[in-house]
Amino acid sequence: MHPLTWLFLAAVLGSAALELWLAARQARHLRRHAEAVPPAFERVVTPAAHRRAVDYALARLRVARVGTVWEALLVLGWTLGGGIAVADRLWRAAGLEGAALGAAVIVTVVLAHTALGLPLAAWRTFGVEARFGYNRATPALFAADAVRGGLLLVAIGWPLAWVLVRLMNAAGPLWWLWAWGVWVAFGALMAWAWPALIAPLFNRFTPLEDEVLRRRIEGLLERSGFRSRGVYVMDGSRRSTHGNAWFAGLGRSRRIVLYDTLLERLVPGEVEAVLAHELGHYRHGHVRRRLLRSALAALAGFALLGWLAGTPWFHAALGVPEPSPHAALLLFAFAVPPFLTPLTPLAAWFSRRDELEADAFAARAADAGALAHALVKLYRDNGTPLTTDPLWSAFHDSHPPPQARIARLAGPDAGPSPAVATTGLRG
Repeated sequence: MHPLTWLFLAAVLGSAALELWLAARQARHLRRHAEAVPPAFERVVTPAAHRRAVDYALARLRVARVGTVWEALLVLGWTLGGGIAVADRLWRAAGLEGAALGAAVIVTVVLAHTALGLPLAAWRTFGVEARFGYNRATPALFAADAVRGGLLLVAIGWPLAWVLVRLMNAAGPLWWLWAWGVWVAFGALMAWAWPALIAPLFNRFTPLEDEVLRRRIEGLLERSGFRSRGVYVMDGSRRSTHGNAWFAGLGRSRRIVLYDTLLERLVPGEVEAVLAHELGHYRHGHVRRRLLRSALAALAGFALLGWLAGTPWFHAALGVPEPSPHAALLLFAFAVPPFLTPLTPLAAWFSRRDELEADAFAARAADAGALAHALVKLYRDNGTPLTTDPLWSAFHDSHPPPQARIARLAGPDAGPSPAVATTGLRG
């Protein structure tokens, strides 16, 4: 076998083994701390609720372990197992060629890969989430979401794949630079289109009607220098009891979204603090930094692909006997992630740093105590484990661990919150 084949096998199996080992560490850590509520939460989270959160996390870990093995098998099946080559032969036999052939093969493989992940998604939704009382989606809604997602993938993915393959065929030696520009522009277009055009295909968004809360939010937006197209409530309760808030969009498409489940649990001061955290990402330029890091990473990736795509050994070593631009794109997409696994803690660290900066902004713009108690409520009601294995956290946690995060917000400079005081949660 080609040396790249051995390297790829080692990367896929090593990445899966690392994930399974980290999951085993996390499971042992959770069981070891299942009976004792951390001191920072003991006045809010009961021992029974803490144990339930641990059981919930363990159940999710079981699904994740199966998912790790299944994903490794799928990656090997599409590459060394010949799955990409089979899709290529089928569409060639149908008479397609050029960019149309490339787009058909790419969309087929991505659709099939997504469909093969649906049983695990159903297990998470109707097995784990339903068992712990978090799921509200019906099988009909789950199926409708899958169909809508598939149609959206075809509608968006086909033109993008066609353009990329066309550039690879016709743009000369520097095709990868043009392709990178298209990729970055596509990402910006999706960021602009998501809140106004795509998200409403899956959820209903209505303007915030609570006059008191709306005035508080408008005051926060004015203090933060943030302009949006409005504050909307999303019917997250159609699918889950979990609560959340976010803002998304670029330019005039920016909008603020609050889950209806979030509004059911938090008082206005806490909602304002949670929203201030989201605005902290905007004020600190986190979105721009993430887009820039993503663009630079994509540039490096396309430059590497520009070299590999023209080498027959790259295709042959990864299970595709007939080189083609679309096969190179797919092989690169499947082969690169396992090699990048060692960099996962770095990406997670950047994310946690941004979250702490957003917390600090919320403490200044709203109320540190209100944010702390809003987070405690969300941890409790969403079944978030309050303790986590450090290595697992380093690889998987995009947010700081609950104890560290609450400790920062409850520091000596965090003032009391009248809104929180009315809930009786202040410890």
